[in-house]
Amino acid sequence: MDPERARVLLARERKRIERALAGRRWADVGELSDQDEPADRASELFQDELDESLTTALLAELAAVERAEARLAEGSYGRSVASGEPIPDERLEAFPTAELTLEEERVERTQRPTG
Repeated sequence: MDPERARVLLARERKRIERALAGRRWADVGELSDQDEPADRASELFQDELDESLTTALLAELAAVERAEARLAEGSYGRSVASGEPIPDERLEAFPTAELTLEEERVERTQRPTG
């Protein structure tokens, strides 16, 4: 893939993630918790945990962008970090932070322990 195209894709991905992170701030207005109802506290706890989980996922995506940017700077962007095989441009267009070929990722998924 052309390095300039990769920069554009990665910048777009970074911007998307940063916007999503900025929007993840759940506003606790405190109205429901003032009533001190167990159901209200449970709802607030659920929302807090959901927000934390989504934020963690977005931070992981941002770390993937940073790794991809580092590979681009060092000249290894577009190659599998496992095998060095080229990652097809079509995959990079759809998933600019791809670190593995599609086949390598499928194998990795099947080898991951479940549960």
